[in-house]
Amino acid sequence: MAAVSTLIYLHGFLSSPLSAKAVLTRDYLSRNHPAIELRVPLLPDIPEQALAAADAVVQSALAQGRVGLIGSSMGGYFSTILVERYDLRAVLVNPSARPHRRIPLMYGEQRNPYTGHRFTLDESHSRWLENTLPASISPDRYWLLTQMDDEVLDYREAVEFYAGCRQTIEPGGNHQFPGFERYLPEIVEFLQFLR
Repeated sequence: MAAVSTLIYLHGFLSSPLSAKAVLTRDYLSRNHPAIELRVPLLPDIPEQALAAADAVVQSALAQGRVGLIGSSMGGYFSTILVERYDLRAVLVNPSARPHRRIPLMYGEQRNPYTGHRFTLDESHSRWLENTLPASISPDRYWLLTQMDDEVLDYREAVEFYAGCRQTIEPGGNHQFPGFERYLPEIVEFLQFLR
């Protein structure tokens, strides 16, 4: 039996599997590559729990065959950790390259607009994120997609952090990365599902 190819989409902070890019990815694969299994886990809102959940999904998928990642925003950060941990490839869409710098702006109670879940962020979460930052990355394993008018994250942090990686930097846009679907055929190729 042939190895199963699994694409795992990791959504961002305060998001869900119903995010627009996750839905576009699901629609594209179902129409064009039905043999590729897509997994879009609902990641917990607490960063430590989110990484643990993503790690479990990757381990499960690796037991079945090849795995590639798409990570959006905070999901891009978790994807980076998992790429280095399991020697994978990832496409990162407006990723949070240094989330420990942004979390302090959100200390206190938060509410996930998709799930309604309420939770609290504090200094322990930013410390944990800083301590999980990979010491180095393998540049050939990443493709960075970022737009310069991202209103949530400074795109320059990702450009700097992923220096040496394949990068597509577009003027304009926003944190949602309008036009993402244009890249889906090339994303599948980059993740080597067609080989």
